[in-house]
Order: sequence, then C-alpha cells, then structure tokens
Amino acid sequence: MAAACDLRFDCGRTCLDLVATAGGAPAERLTGPEQLAAWLVGAGLVPRGVPLDAVDVRWVVRFRALRDLLRRVVHDELRDRAADADLDRLNSAAAAGPPPAPRAVRDADGTLARTLCAPPDCAGLLAAVARDAVGLLTDPAARGQLRQCAGEHCSLVYLDTSRGRRRRWCSSEVCGNRERVARHRRRTTVRGAPGPAGAPAPAAAATGPARIPVPEPAAPAPVTSGKNFRPAAE
Repeated sequence: MAAACDLRFDCGRTCLDLVATAGGAPAERLTGPEQLAAWLVGAGLVPRGVPLDAVDVRWVVRFRALRDLLRRVVHDELRDRAADADLDRLNSAAAAGPPPAPRAVRDADGTLARTLCAPPDCAGLLAAVARDAVGLLTDPAARGQLRQCAGEHCSLVYLDTSRGRRRRWCSSEVCGNRERVARHRRRTTVRGAPGPAGAPAPAAAATGPARIPVPEPAAPAPVTSGKNFRPAAE
C-alpha cells in the first residue's frame, strides 16, 4: 500500500484533505485503488489494519467526483456563494449511506484500539466526507477560518488556526518559500538594473583621508587718503 503520509496534506478538515489530493506534485494523487486506500487510512476514515479489499477503480471514480464537487462548493463559498445545484449534490452525498460505525477492541498488549463494526463500503465513506463538509460550511466559527493559499499557482484551501489568523500559505516550506525566493529575485533585479541612458556614472568613493581646503589669504585693502577719500554715506 502507498505511504499514507505521501498522499495526504493536512488542511484541518477531512473534506479539505480530499480536495488537496488534486494539488501539489504529482498533480493527481488518487491514481488508483491502492492510493485511495492509503488516503482513507491516512485521513482517519478507516483504522489501520481494517481490510480494504473492496476498494477498486469504481471507488476512485466516485471519490474523485466528490472531490471535484467539494472543490467547487468551497471555492464558490469563499468568493461569494455556491450554486444551489452543487449544494443539493453535496446534501445527497451526505445522505447516501451511514458512515461506518466504530468500535473499541483490546489489543494483545491490553491497550484499546479503534476498528469498525463492519467492512466499510464506498457510499458510507463518501457520506462521512460529505457530512464533514456540511458541518464545516454550516459552522460560522470554522467557516471563518477558511483561507486559500496566497501562492501564485496554488489553490489549496485550509483552516487558519494560527495565532492572530496571519497564516498565508498552505505550507511555509513550499509556497511560502517560493514567494520568498521570488521576492528576493525581484529585489536583486531592481538593484542590478542599469540607470537611464546618458546618466552619469556614480562617483568613485575616495580611498584616502579627506583633505580640508585652506582659504587663500585676503588681498590687502586699498589705502584711501587725501582728496580722493570720501566717507561712506550715513
């Protein structure tokens, strides 16, 4: 089975995590039944150790369809409002079947572990994701934390639970770092740009100590005497 950590980006809600499987690199993460099964485990919808032999290509098609629907609804709600037809589809998916019921069992070492009462079916797991989306969109507090990544080429939506609600990136190490590199390149380009044509080159910096100019001695005043002398007018 594919590594669950490679298939899941933690956006803060299960429904947003499903939407995130269409972004990043590779662009498509749910490429087949094995990848979908790994995502279901990584997202916590199915406990580890529960058999997922029933997962097939039809499951992949249905989960991708729900993912596309969730992407439209969430982005439309962030911009203005989602179409009523899409909301009807989301409500239908949420009511498609009961999510798998959990149960507690004791491991060999005595600790309690979560499992499922029955093998999970596709409709029930789809309903669990759709219900999470309904809960998110109808909760004013959680809805107010919805943010879209500020990355130029990123459309991931996540819950901003940071202090002061100042988070701008889905990932500071990925999109945030790309923006910092681009900003540095822009500053470097501006500093290294040539000046306008014909502009004088900047003067070279002096290499020795500054010399203080010494004023020339003043010329002696002319001697005024005799009949040529006239006092200044008062």
